[in-house]
Amino acid sequence: MRPVIVAANWKMHTTPADAAALAAAVAAASEGPDVVRVICPPFLSLVPVRDAVTGTGIEVGAQNVHHELAGAYTGETSATMLAGLATWVILGHSERRRDAGETDALINRKLARALESGLRPILCVGEVLTDRDAGRAEDVVAAQVRGCLTGLDADALAACGLVIAYEPVWAIGTGRTARGADAAAMADAIRRVVAEVASPALAEDLPVLYGGSVTAASIAEFLGEPSVDGALVGGASLKPDEMAAIVSCAAVTAAARAAAGAG
Repeated sequence: MRPVIVAANWKMHTTPADAAALAAAVAAASEGPDVVRVICPPFLSLVPVRDAVTGTGIEVGAQNVHHELAGAYTGETSATMLAGLATWVILGHSERRRDAGETDALINRKLARALESGLRPILCVGEVLTDRDAGRAEDVVAAQVRGCLTGLDADALAACGLVIAYEPVWAIGTGRTARGADAAAMADAIRRVVAEVASPALAEDLPVLYGGSVTAASIAEFLGEPSVDGALVGGASLKPDEMAAIVSCAAVTAAARAAAGAG
């Protein structure tokens, strides 16, 4: 049975001074049996967040990693530098693709470094509005998955616990809303491509998250789809009460899936 995962992407919010308090508040408010909880703060807040969530069951992730392990790369952070600070990493987020010009080929190299370093990757894929309106959504996402995974060992991807987050960029901050059926259809399409480029076993076990402006009010619709296994949460993850409601819904989903699996 695939795990139910709620990952918080704090983006460029919090300072080291206030990150610990926020992480502790989220941990206290969002206890969820059988839900994998991850907080991904800015690099400067990794240490206070790690210390604040120790013993709570919450895991810590980084928001990015460099494609080399060391070198003359001013301002960058390598996978080896994250040892002891994070066990997860977000790769290929739509904002990195948009603002830093990250390509699938570059993300593929970053993913390789994550595998080598024992970081559990959340690989982000998703289409923009013009692709959705032109009927190219699945083709675009399929190409992203192929480009990011091609050449990587299927056993290594399985061992690291690869997660893919579907980000419908057209539904983030635009006023347009994706539906559960949209996320479910894309999750199925993602698994078909993973089965092709990696292995059917990896595809079957692959958690696929929804990552399009998730809120406490919208999460139930997405978790109601059997092919959607959780959420990559942005702005709502900075609000302990919102996170508590999201994790609570995820816990209900996890319990129901466990009961169905046992039956």
